[in-house]
Amino acid sequence: MTKKLLYLIFLLSLFFSHAQQNQEFKITKDYFDYQRFMLNSEFKKKFDAESSWEEKRNIKENFSEFMVKLDSIQNTAFIATLIKVKNREDLERITSKRTMIDHAENPEKQTLNEEATYPGGFETLRKQVAHLFYADSVLPDQKLMKTNVVFVVEKDGSISSVHAEGENFTFNRQAEIALYLLPEKFSPAMMNGTAVRYRFRLPLAMNFE
Repeated sequence: MTKKLLYLIFLLSLFFSHAQQNQEFKITKDYFDYQRFMLNSEFKKKFDAESSWEEKRNIKENFSEFMVKLDSIQNTAFIATLIKVKNREDLERITSKRTMIDHAENPEKQTLNEEATYPGGFETLRKQVAHLFYADSVLPDQKLMKTNVVFVVEKDGSISSVHAEGENFTFNRQAEIALYLLPEKFSPAMMNGTAVRYRFRLPLAMNFE
């Protein structure tokens, strides 16, 4: 029963990741999801085979340490992926000229029928970003840290050109990674019945105590 449950959880995690915004980040996340699944399976075998509660406790502690290390390694991989994605997007921006609607500039002059929206709304978007944010990499010099994340919602609802504008570089970088890892696409902005590119601003704040 437990093995079936673990397998079901793994399948659900793969299904969840396949809906992700960005292909490069999806590949990286899928790889580490699989590594977690394999580690969980191996540690569970050792835990179930051990009769001593003292040894079981040691196995649980070792498992926790492995997972913390894996989180750190995964974040390093995400940083490399972020650099790759930004470089690709910069090249695309240089070689193509694409227009977009900015929801914060001259709204009275725009004829948008619908603004870009995230499934579940703005609060769901912020909660998911907070959940995906890897806070262990940030060494805050103040309790409250803030940034504004600017990105483009493309015509197909995917996002691109994610850029965080805040005082702390590491906090900004982790916010950008979290945006690219969002599990759902946006509903694109619509103008006269046609999907248009749309610049979105998302203010983020995190309290480190």
